Amino acid sequence: MILLFFSAAVVFSSLIILLRNKTFTKIVSVLYAGLLIVFTFYSWNNLNRTELGYFNFNSAGVLLLSVLALLGIPTVYHGFIYTSGDDPKKHSIYHAALIMLMTFMAGAYLANGMTVLWIFVEATTLAVAALIYHDRSEAALEATWKYVFICSTGIALAYLGILFLGFIYGRGDAANLSFDTLAGLIKQANPLYLKIAFLFVLVGFSTKMGLFPMHTVTIDAHSVAPPPVSALISTTLMNVGFLSIFRVYTLFASSEILGFMNHVLILSGILSLLIASGYMLKAKHLKRMLAYSSLENMGLVALAIGIGGSGYYAAFLLIILHSLAKSSLFYQMGQLSRVLHTFRLDDCGRYMALYPAGALVLIAGMISIMAIPPSGLFISELMIFRALVNNNQWIVLVIVILLLCFILYAMSTRIMHIVYSNPRKEQVQETISDVKPVETISQFLFLGLVVILCFYQPEFISGLINQSIDIFLP
Repeated sequence: MILLFFSAAVVFSSLIILLRNKTFTKIVSVLYAGLLIVFTFYSWNNLNRTELGYFNFNSAGVLLLSVLALLGIPTVYHGFIYTSGDDPKKHSIYHAALIMLMTFMAGAYLANGMTVLWIFVEATTLAVAALIYHDRSEAALEATWKYVFICSTGIALAYLGILFLGFIYGRGDAANLSFDTLAGLIKQANPLYLKIAFLFVLVGFSTKMGLFPMHTVTIDAHSVAPPPVSALISTTLMNVGFLSIFRVYTLFASSEILGFMNHVLILSGILSLLIASGYMLKAKHLKRMLAYSSLENMGLVALAIGIGGSGYYAAFLLIILHSLAKSSLFYQMGQLSRVLHTFRLDDCGRYMALYPAGALVLIAGMISIMAIPPSGLFISELMIFRALVNNNQWIVLVIVILLLCFILYAMSTRIMHIVYSNPRKEQVQETISDVKPVETISQFLFLGLVVILCFYQPEFISGLINQSIDIFLP
């Protein structure tokens, strides 16, 4: 089945590029989104099964694959709207690259070894680069080259970490670097090699997770990427980076460097929150503001893993809820640009009067992403705070709460300005282009799920999360 899925994706993308017909492209893109959903159901029914030797339907991978499948159809739909005015060539390149990006992310989620994981993570860089450059502007070209260069550098560092993993075998011809094989050898490994490998993997894959110290790559990309692409970069692609780091963390958890890894993750999480709060206080570009919000949430995820205890469950719950809330806000950015004709904060205003449905999405998205009840993110952050209290890490708790207060102030004042205030510099153009309230349905559905998960987490979700962290459960 997994071979069929990958083959279909390659065929679909190739046909889109060769035929360059908009109607055909739309049909094939919708078919692919449907195929992704079918493949996800197949994954659920074959949990923990290995296929082709290189892929395994592990619980964490299937959980994040489900998030990707859920975002697939809305992302394709909003992509149709964004590219409606493009020529056939640009239109076909966009959707072919989008299909391959989602395929590469699915492969990374289900990879059964470090080498396969590295290959698929690197492949996402090429697909994202084509999507960032979609508008063919000078800023888009600069952001694309930055993304390719920094991501390639980061992935090269991750590869060095993988090479250090190879040292634990003691001979060069033994390693296949599958997760199962590595798990049986970690306890006998040299702790120094494990520490070096973890640091390289963390720094390298943080280019995808959007985590300090390689967070800058995603910030620049968000400024110029099409909003539906930003929705994937800021959610499912960051989930790829998280899962890559978490798998190495899980492998090494049985060794004596667990405490070292926890300290590194806590430090990285706090620094991510610090940078996010500082830059959000002076953010003047709406998509960059949302990008720094993603940095904040990934910092909380790293912090949750480093704390341990209930933090493990909180990290996965936060990843899921952040994907739903942040994708909704980025989808909305596409509509906002067609109403206000800008992403510059000083030029925005009176959004409620011009487009009430979109303004409600912004307000609901702001409440959700800032973890204000009844947002489900409130539960995940509360679990993180509880884990900090249980570990007597009061200084970290105070620092995190203070930084979150700065972030809450920065985002709330900017969103409220967009919705209700007059623009600071220019009068907003009183035209709404062809924006229709029906375009907000996907956003309201996702934000509704964020609220529901605050009060009730279905067994199929909590069960997969618990299976993903069962090694840490008492």
